[in-house]
Amino acid sequence: MGVIAPVALVAVLLAGWEVACRALEVPAYFLPTPSAIGQALASDWPALLASAWATLRMALMALVAASVVAQAVALAVALSPVVERAVRPLAVVLQVTPVVAIAPLVLIWAGIDHPTRAIVALAAVVAFFPIFSGAVTGLKAADPDLERLFDLYGAGRVQRLARLRLPSAVPYLLEGHKVAAGLAVIGAVVAEFVAGSGGAQGLAWRILEAGNRLQTARMFAALVVLGVLGAVLHAALEAAERAGLKWWRGR
Repeated sequence: MGVIAPVALVAVLLAGWEVACRALEVPAYFLPTPSAIGQALASDWPALLASAWATLRMALMALVAASVVAQAVALAVALSPVVERAVRPLAVVLQVTPVVAIAPLVLIWAGIDHPTRAIVALAAVVAFFPIFSGAVTGLKAADPDLERLFDLYGAGRVQRLARLRLPSAVPYLLEGHKVAAGLAVIGAVVAEFVAGSGGAQGLAWRILEAGNRLQTARMFAALVVLGVLGAVLHAALEAAERAGLKWWRGR
């Protein structure tokens, strides 16, 4: 029943869309019918699949880079209050700065002939803050009673971090990575739009290419693939989160 309801709603919406477009004779370049979008999906499937893989690969590279840097900075923050006071304002500024504002600079620094580098870097910037924030929050979320117990036994700062705070941070890290993964995909797509180059050949480039030719059905087909890609990635990370939390509770 949980699957039937959303599928039925989507079917009703698509049918209404099809009927309305045909009845009102809406131009195909303005709003294509779902059947036309389905035909575009079928005809462009190999190219869309290759572009989806390119977008996913760049997003995953950005997620890994953001994860490594964010967790390293969070560990430094957890070990030193001075580092936290120095780093946190910069992290907040980085988070609230629109990626499109810094994209031209990153493109210049990465090299116009290497758009993939710029796209990965920009997506990593977008994905950094959720992981950093989750890691810092988790490292501070240890049980106060356990903190006092560690004080009683004279545990050092590194021992406290490795044996108490890192295990306590696991749920927050998992949630932060789940949020960051979606942002990495968004960042990769936005960065590719800004790059305006076919060197990366991701889904954003397919959308731009089809838009320049007024092939709206192909634009919608790329959007459908992008939506499916995001949903699959989110589901995979939710499964990983459940497995990680199961292991964490067992520990």
